[in-house]
Amino acid sequence: MTVDKGNKLARVVHDSSSGRKLATDPKLDSSSQKRIGDQLRAMYDELMQQPVPDRFKELLDQLEKKNGGKGAAQ
Repeated sequence: MTVDKGNKLARVVHDSSSGRKLATDPKLDSSSQKRIGDQLRAMYDELMQQPVPDRFKELLDQLEKKNGGKGAAQ
């Protein structure tokens, strides 16, 4: 099956050996992990600084009341 995403095509390949473990698990070295983490933090930092919308606060309050305040400590 192919899915058209703009000019790029994504192909789903069904592999019967997908349940088997690879001989070597793919791993990133610590400097690559740090670089990716720094880039993700930079991308999402502005989003994290934004206030929670009032509608979300209302929904969370409703959920907390419905659960009897059980989720407040989480």
